[in-house]
Amino acid sequence: MTGVLVCKQVRDVTRDTKTFAFEPAEPTLFRHDPGQYLTFTFEIDGQELHRCYTLSSPPSRPHLAAITVKRVPGGRVSNWLHDHLTPGDAVRARGPLGGFSMVRHPAPAYLFLSGGSGITPLMSMTRTLYDLASPADVVFVHSARTPDDIPFRQELELMAATAPHLRVSHVCEDDGETERWEGHRGRLTLAMLRQTVPDLLRREVFTCGPPGYMRAVRRMLAAAGLPADRCHEESFEAPAPTTADVATTFAVELARSGRTIACDAGTSVLEAAARAGITLPSSCGQGLCGTCATTLEKGSVDMRQNGGLRPGDVARNQILLCCSTPLEDLVIDV
Repeated sequence: MTGVLVCKQVRDVTRDTKTFAFEPAEPTLFRHDPGQYLTFTFEIDGQELHRCYTLSSPPSRPHLAAITVKRVPGGRVSNWLHDHLTPGDAVRARGPLGGFSMVRHPAPAYLFLSGGSGITPLMSMTRTLYDLASPADVVFVHSARTPDDIPFRQELELMAATAPHLRVSHVCEDDGETERWEGHRGRLTLAMLRQTVPDLLRREVFTCGPPGYMRAVRRMLAAAGLPADRCHEESFEAPAPTTADVATTFAVELARSGRTIACDAGTSVLEAAARAGITLPSSCGQGLCGTCATTLEKGSVDMRQNGGLRPGDVARNQILLCCSTPLEDLVIDV
């Protein structure tokens, strides 16, 4: 869908995290896979800003779409949402997008691992399995700085208490302001994982969190012997650079403006445009959101996208400028 969403409710989740629930301006049910995200367009101080936010709501509750946003110090959009977005306000959104979802990897047993704001797609998956009374065995392990920073803590405890196949565990680095933490303390380790999930090797694993957390989990799962094809992650790290000879330079013609820029092999078209002083629409910069989608009129590229384009978009010669590096001279519809 691409359209207008109207804010229906704003709820406090933690001291610096809020959930914003939306409904489509045109009456319709919202359909998505648990774990997918939307690309939002916000108008802030006369400027359009694009941001990707994962849906924390499950598709089993299709009347509303909810995102859960942590206030980031200095973050222009997160602070604006916390300070200004209220019920009745309208925003634009595109999606759903992304392939990070347990529905694409059905299994009898799952392990969900999240750190910080990475809890949102896994919360959508857990709510879905709970709502549909799934017989899948789920262990959910979340890492937070303190117990005060655990999102959805009471809801997760309620679901675990009432669902026979769901176990929830948290890892905290320190005590909270009013609570001494009695659970796993410090940062997640393989020893903690083996203690919490003795049958780790029989599970399908989904991981989301900050880059450092993701790298650590990747190493743990590899050390445990879990096959790579059973490990799924939502990554916001930049795609790996191409092995093309970066000394080669190609010409990229911007068909609408009539300008031509130079782009080295191994450099994304978006980055080359920025170096030339040209600002093109973009948001995530990682091939996720689709904001920089553009028609490739001539030439070929090496594109390492992460779900920002659907197969039909690719068939129509759409490319994502943020993760496309030239293999020859290009003409693009910009």
